Amino acid sequence: MANVNFRPLHDRVVVRRVESEEKTAGGIIIPDTAKEKPQEGEVLAVGPGARDETGKVVPLDVKAGDRVLFGKWSGTEVRINGEDLLIMKESDIMGVIG
Repeated sequence: MANVNFRPLHDRVVVRRVESEEKTAGGIIIPDTAKEKPQEGEVLAVGPGARDETGKVVPLDVKAGDRVLFGKWSGTEVRINGEDLLIMKESDIMGVIG
């Protein structure tokens, strides 16, 4: 896991996309231009949590190191320390794998 010099706020999460397989089941190699961006990633950093109606901080369900699935258009792409990452709200994450 990379050292991310970025601390997300509230219920935001920093995710690194996990690269998908470069071949189909039949052995056809897929060029980079035809590949869809993966919808699976590894959580690198999480914020402290969102506040509820009473002002109490509600911690997030995901933690650094979790492997997650998220929507195709989820998050904002950013470049931190030369690495392409995503920042998204926890609500954009559909679930944890494993």
